Amino acid sequence: MILFFGTSYTKQTDEELMIALSKGEKRAFDVLYERYSQKLVGYFKNMLGRDQEKAEDMAHDLFAKIIRNPAYFDTSRTFRIWLFSVASNMCKNEYKKMAVRSNTVRGAETHHDVRSNQNVLQEVQNEQFKAAFETGVEELDVRHREVFMLRHFEGLSMKEIAEMLEINEGTVKSRLFYATKYLANKLQQFNPAFG
Repeated sequence: MILFFGTSYTKQTDEELMIALSKGEKRAFDVLYERYSQKLVGYFKNMLGRDQEKAEDMAHDLFAKIIRNPAYFDTSRTFRIWLFSVASNMCKNEYKKMAVRSNTVRGAETHHDVRSNQNVLQEVQNEQFKAAFETGVEELDVRHREVFMLRHFEGLSMKEIAEMLEINEGTVKSRLFYATKYLANKLQQFNPAFG
């Protein structure tokens, strides 16, 4: 009987798991956590300046809200979209806090060891591209960055993003186009055609 319940949870939809959790079945939470914890950490990390520790804290806070109050889930929405909507709102609140400390100076985070390796130039170029890409994403305003991250890092469809952010699909496409164009211009120096 225990084995039956253990396997049945993994086969349930997210929404069914939330209903089970609201009835006090804590094992349902474990399955949801397994499904979404890494995705949420990745989302928070990408939205909050690549800060792994802050991303983990934010994901923990969100799951703590869910386990403390499963009724918080809006049953009129799909769980995945609802979850990322809550995460998005948490990021917006964090941006407000960060605005207070906005004049932080970024130090050089990359340290290059001197090596007699033929791949050093390629490694440096890769690191420069990665740094330029991350900087470009961070320079996007919140609305454009959010749509870009949800589409390209979380794999949400245009329709899912529109539903999550409560905007129309045309607005999602427009923001995504702008973000992509901005990043393409920002990273133009790394395109071999312009070398």
